Formats: sequence, C-alpha cells, structure tokens
Amino acid sequence: MGDAPPAAGRTGTPLILEIKGNSLDDGPGIRTVVFFKGCPLSCAWCHNPESKKVGPELSFDPRECAGCGLCIETCPRGAIDDSIEAHVDRSRCDLCFECVETCPSGALSRVGREMSVGEVAAVVEKDLPFFRTSGGGVTLSGGEPTLFMDYCSRLLARLKEMGVHTILETCGLFDADAFVRTVLPHLDAVYFDLKLYDPAEHRRWCGTGNETVLANFAELMRAGLEGGVEVLPRIPLIPGITATDENLEALAELLRGAGAERVALLEYNPLWLEKTAKVGGRNPLAGRDASDRWMERSDVERCRAAFEAFELA
Repeated sequence: MGDAPPAAGRTGTPLILEIKGNSLDDGPGIRTVVFFKGCPLSCAWCHNPESKKVGPELSFDPRECAGCGLCIETCPRGAIDDSIEAHVDRSRCDLCFECVETCPSGALSRVGREMSVGEVAAVVEKDLPFFRTSGGGVTLSGGEPTLFMDYCSRLLARLKEMGVHTILETCGLFDADAFVRTVLPHLDAVYFDLKLYDPAEHRRWCGTGNETVLANFAELMRAGLEGGVEVLPRIPLIPGITATDENLEALAELLRGAGAERVALLEYNPLWLEKTAKVGGRNPLAGRDASDRWMERSDVERCRAAFEAFELA
C-alpha cells in the first residue's frame, strides 16, 4: 500500500465526533477541541479509534445499558441481540439509528454528525471568555482534519475573524501544496505527529508508508519558519513499537536536521481499548506486553533522554 495523500482533501461537510471544551492538553491555555471523523492512517494504537472511518458509526457502552430491551424491539433489521457480547450484530446493522432514538440510558449513541462551519463557530463562540482570560483557543483534531481542507480553511478563517488562537493537529499525510495555500495562513501552530522513521514499520503499524509524511514535515518546518507559524513535532510513545531506542534516535536526528527545537512526547495510555470495543472493533495490539497498562515512569524518562541528547526540549 502506498502513502499517497488524498489530492487536496475531500469536498463537502465532514462528520464531527465531538466539540470538547475546557481542554488543557491540546495547546496553550483553555482550549476547545473540534474532533473530525476520518483518517488516512490506521494506527494500531489509535487513541480515537472511533475517528478512523469517515462515515457514521453506532456505539454501544455496556456500562450504561439498562437492559430494558427497547432497542431490540425497535431495530428493524434485528441487529440488536443481547445474547452476543457486543450487543450489536454489525453485519446486519444498516445505521438507521432508530435504536439510538429509543435508548433511554444513552448506552447506544451515534458517532459522527454533520455540522456546518457556522454551527461549529456558534459552539466555539460560547467559550471566547475562557480563551481571552487563559490565552487559549481552538484546536482542530481527529481523525485527520486535513481530509477536509476546504472546510478547515473556511472554519479557521471564521475563527480568526473572531480573534481566536488556532492549532491543527495532524498525522502529516496530506497534499502539502494545498495545505500551505489554504489552511496554513489561518493557523498559529501545527502539531505534527511523527510515529515511526522506518517506512516498512510505519506501513506495518499505521497501514501506509511514511514517505509523504516525512516530506510534509520538512516542508511545514520550512513554511512555518518563513510564515511565523509554530510547528511542534509530537511522538506517541507506544511500548515496543515507537518507543524503541532505534526509532527515537532516528526521529531525533530527523528533527534536528529539520531545525526543530522542541518535541512533545505523548505517553501511551490504555484508555482507547474500551473505545475500540464500543464501535465493534478488536484490539489490534492484543497479546502484546504493556498494551493494557500505563507506561512506567522509567520508560518515559528513557524516551525523553533520547531527545535531550540532541538538545531537544
């Protein structure tokens, strides 16, 4: 499988997973994060697995289920079956979401809704006082926002008209020319995720090669320096996969060569495992050591030391 990005992105209105306010982990200050649905990568450890597919999905949370049986009576396809562990027979479900409308506890929910630029801006506008007092703003995340560059450009332009600080988080697989032309002018910062340096390993764990990702990183570092836009590389630390000495040292050399002065290391956490099951997926890391637990502090410090050796804070 190649790593060619989707031309200049998709047209139309994307599905929004969630608009989450009061975030302290996605940039400076208090931020509102807009999560897009759909991603060109398929990372085995994805912490937002419900964001991988572009289309809507049905989520089931067994902890919220009241056992009332109304969803079973309502489903026209007979896809709700409480005799199976997953509760939903995905092969029969046609995503009519009638069960969601019936469910009184919220155990069944729709994942992904269309929202216009104006609708998203209206939600964000309520948080303007928090941005102004904390130096915060809005972060576009996902999934991968750049799948919908035209939409992102129009949304970011609206946010800048409102005086909002803007950040976009990206996996790096996109059309660089289109991004620099349409999206970058409306951004204060780009948080650029780098996972694996070796293209074969990237293809193995992320579903596609990384040649375009690495080229785009170099191009954005150059364009960001020229345009005054911060480009912050971020590396998810996945035990035994990305958090190896060999991979981290290779990425550290790449960052220094590109002129990066900082790097953000994202510590692995196992909370995504239950999210995968909710949308009918299976844990692609099942059976691997440490996939079901938090990273040890000693492992995090070892990873950090690899970058400190290259004078990356």
